[in-house]
Amino acid sequence: MINFSGSRILVVGGSSGIGLSTAKVAHEHGAAVTIASRSSDKVDAAVRTIGPGTSGRLIDVTSNSSVETFFADGTVWDHIIVTGSDVTIAAVRQLPLETAEAAFNSKFWGFYRVAKAATIKPTGSLSVISGFLAARPAAGRALMGAINAALESLVRGLALELKPVRVNAVSPGMIDTPMWAGMRKRAQGGIREGGEHLSGRPRRPAG
Repeated sequence: MINFSGSRILVVGGSSGIGLSTAKVAHEHGAAVTIASRSSDKVDAAVRTIGPGTSGRLIDVTSNSSVETFFADGTVWDHIIVTGSDVTIAAVRQLPLETAEAAFNSKFWGFYRVAKAATIKPTGSLSVISGFLAARPAAGRALMGAINAALESLVRGLALELKPVRVNAVSPGMIDTPMWAGMRKRAQGGIREGGEHLSGRPRRPAG
């Protein structure tokens, strides 16, 4: 049985999707969970959803000062999971450069900033959500594949630099989260079929 009693767990991007589900599981297993996001409304809603013992704080992982200020309070975390990012998915020739740069800044540099600033117990861990496109590219998703691959390479290096802290990248296939709620059913089906075809066998976490 998993027992997180007495553990302080931070879920960055924990206000929805994979992050919220992760926060719920950690809370159910006794952790003192902190949900962090840049939307105060979403953070407050997530805290209410999970219930007592959960706290919420604001952080913008695209901002150096926001990340540095967040971790400047000296909290030593048992586990940190970074799940949130703001990424636009489109073909390279259809995506403005500034939008592509913003996506990389959010998902890759956002995790980099957290890894640089956070204080984690030697027995703890730092994890990030990457994705199957790092190894199974798809047309129209080259940018996402490149970001995920860069993240997984960063994780391998961090696993050596930050040891004995464990550093991991979790690389899921297509996950049915609220992120896809606004898409037409036909489009969702096509993406799921493509994801199932591309995802192949599960990949082992790095670190």
